[in-house]
This record gives sequence, structure tokens and C-alpha cells, in this order.
Amino acid sequence: MKICVILFLSILTLLTSCNGQTTKQKVNTGNIVKGDTVTELGNSIMVVYQDKKNVYWFGSWETGVYKYDGKEVVNYTTKHGLLNNRIDEIKEDKLGNIYFVSANAISSISKFNGNNFTTITAVPGENWKLESTDMWFKYSYENTGKVYRYDGITLFELKFPNPPNLSNPFDIYSIYKDSKGNIWFGTNPVGVCRYDGKSFKWITEEDVTEFRNEGANGVRSIVEDKNGDFWFNTEFRYSVYDSTTLNSNRFYTRHKSIGGLDGKNGSNLNEYLSCAIDDQNNLWFVTYLDGVWKYDGLNITHYAVQDNLKDISLFSIYKDNNGDLWLGTHNNGAFKFNGQTFERFKTQQN
Repeated sequence: MKICVILFLSILTLLTSCNGQTTKQKVNTGNIVKGDTVTELGNSIMVVYQDKKNVYWFGSWETGVYKYDGKEVVNYTTKHGLLNNRIDEIKEDKLGNIYFVSANAISSISKFNGNNFTTITAVPGENWKLESTDMWFKYSYENTGKVYRYDGITLFELKFPNPPNLSNPFDIYSIYKDSKGNIWFGTNPVGVCRYDGKSFKWITEEDVTEFRNEGANGVRSIVEDKNGDFWFNTEFRYSVYDSTTLNSNRFYTRHKSIGGLDGKNGSNLNEYLSCAIDDQNNLWFVTYLDGVWKYDGLNITHYAVQDNLKDISLFSIYKDNNGDLWLGTHNNGAFKFNGQTFERFKTQQN
């Protein structure tokens, strides 16, 4: 009997945070959630993700999330336990649980274990840490300056310190883990922050704050290239240093690398929304209304993206487990690159 009691208390301790608080998890305890089988994806497919089992998840801004296993499409919405029908972010943990984040859902995210959805409610605090197993999620778009850290037990709601010499309200638009394990946060509109587990370092150059003197678009994309340089959805490339090797207080140097994507100065292509690196180390840049641009280090190639012969508005680019490239769009579903052009994705049922 004593052994059972000790075991129970040990398990209870694991489920409790260091502050004695636990993350609230509202679980659908009914039958297995099956979702609605549909013949096609919705239109506002903004994000694409492929899990470890090679199943695709398509996040919509209007109609929840779609699961595609190569045979059928299943749509999950709030009526199945999803927290919100707008999906801004999809991630997976080492156990295969899928997490869905919505900018419309404050202080909570959805977790799907393959059978049911769980709503995980965040615990406010100052639990800034950087563990290799942590998961980081965006918070919302209400100028909160907050981000989520999830250690597998507790979802922490963390408040950022203000950048040096800046006091603007801001949001986190992108999160990226680099090759050395540091976490980068792209904001709107106060630049980029690197967190190494001990300190915060900021990049507040004009190209990552005020774009084209027309207000801030936000750093929506962060990518580290094969040389270890960083791209923050502008025309500049940043070399970053672990120690101060320059004759200044900055930990980076900024290079004007590609200029305008179309080679023209002062064009509307000096910034982009999303970037991916393919298996040949080419950089692929997604613009809002002018298609996709590929950069191989020397040459830039343009790919128009159209539906019914009309240019469409794009949002994101994603490389799947097979190295294939996908696009998320505002109103035209998902697109996939066939080696020559991007075409609208249709399931085997269509």
C-alpha cells in the first residue's frame, strides 16, 4: 500500500509545475472524434504541415483544419472540439500529438492525440527557459508582446522584455529554432529577438521594423541558410556571431544581398511573407500578390501563381518530408510545386 501511495504522489508531482500550478486541460472524454469527411479542402488554407506519419494537415482561417492521409480528407472544426476555426500554426511533439494555435483564442491552444482534442490553458508567469524539448507557440495579434512555451506538462504564457530604446506595443509573428538551438522571434513592429536561454538580443534595423515607410508588416518569416546566415523576410541577409567580433556592440552584420527580388530598386518586392529552403539549398520567397521567387545564390527565378489564369494572394510556403513545396493562400486552397509550376492541390477524390 505504501508503494502505491508513493507512486501516486510521484505522478502527481510530475503533473505540477514548479510554482505549484498546473495547466488546465479540457478533454473531450466522449467517443473518438471522427470529423467530417469532405471531398476537397476549404479555400482559406493558410498553413500546411506534414506529420511524422506523413499525414498532411491544412490549417484554414475560416473552416478549421483538414487532415489528408492520401485517401480521404477529414475536416475538424469547433463542433469536434477544436478550439477555434481559425488556424495560424500547426506543430507536432515527439509523441506525435498535433497542436493547433489560433490568434483568435487567447491563452489557450488545441492538442489532438489522434482520438480527441484537448484545450490547454496557459499559466501566466516568468518561466523563461530554453530546454531542447520545449515547444514554442505564437500567442495572438493584440500587441501583447507574449509567447507560449510548452514543456510537455505546462503551457507558460510569457511576456517579452521591451527591446532597448523601444517601448512600442508589439506581437510575435514568427518563431524559429536555429542550428545551435537558439530561439528567434520575429515581431511586429520592433524587429527580431534571439533568446539563448540566458539573455535576449535584439535586431532593430529599419528593414525589420518600418518597411518602405508605410508602416510595419512584421517579421513573418525567419530562415537560416546553408552558410548560417539569417533571412528576416527582407532584402537583407544577416551574419550572426556568438561573441562580439566586431568593433561595436552589435552581434551581427547586415548585408544587402538580393535587393528587390525582381532586380529593381524601389519595387514592392523588397520584402516577402514567407521563405523556405529546398533540398538543393535554394531559397524560395513568397510574396503577397507577385508569386514565388527562387534564389540559388546567383540567379533569381520567378514563378507566377495563378488560379483560372488570375494571380492570387499568397501567405506561406512549406517544405514537406519528401522535399516537396506547398503554398498556403488566402482564398484559393493549397498549391503544390510540380517541378515546373505551382498548381492547385486536388485530392484523389477530385
